[in-house]
Amino acid sequence: MKFFVDTADISEIRELHEAGLLDGVTTNPSLVAKSGRDFKEVVKEICDLLPGLPVSAEVTATDYETMMAEADVLAAIADNVVVKVPLTLAGLKACKALSDKGVKTNVTLCFSANQALLAAKVGATYISPFLGRLDDINLDGMQLIQDIRVIYDNYDFSTQILAASIRSANHVSDAALAGADVATIPPAVLKKLADHPLTDKGLAAFVKDWESTGQSIL
Repeated sequence: MKFFVDTADISEIRELHEAGLLDGVTTNPSLVAKSGRDFKEVVKEICDLLPGLPVSAEVTATDYETMMAEADVLAAIADNVVVKVPLTLAGLKACKALSDKGVKTNVTLCFSANQALLAAKVGATYISPFLGRLDDINLDGMQLIQDIRVIYDNYDFSTQILAASIRSANHVSDAALAGADVATIPPAVLKKLADHPLTDKGLAAFVKDWESTGQSIL
């Protein structure tokens, strides 16, 4: 499974990229607002930091014409921009038009298998089902991933399932087991994937035993 980081924090992106953990980045208006910076400047900086890797940048319009105008601006920022559009009829129409022009797309705010089917039919590069938000209303986000996987495999759709709204390390492993192609993960959660108390305990024992030898590798 590919790992994208869900943030507009350049320092976090750089740290995770240098560790070799990133396959891409997703942003949205809320994340950019938290950064307090100019939206297009942030997207450009992320794209320059991760040449060749997909960087999702979201339109803010809700009507088709303005979505397409905004999409043209976003796609012109860098070759690796993926234009993110909402899963509405206007968003699906924009996705179709952008896909026909060869622009990669990420259809976001997906909460049902029917919505995911529509996104695949209009050529979305990625579909983003929101796991955490489904869990918040007592629905099963992982079942949605499984359902989309079956539908996409049934018809050999190329759209990649991008598990979003991830809240925990368990969400990541569960999404991988359910068949997601990608998980977009907040930086703090991505870092927690490496944590395990037995790893910490074992490392502490190794360090203690090594110190007792009085040796040094350097």
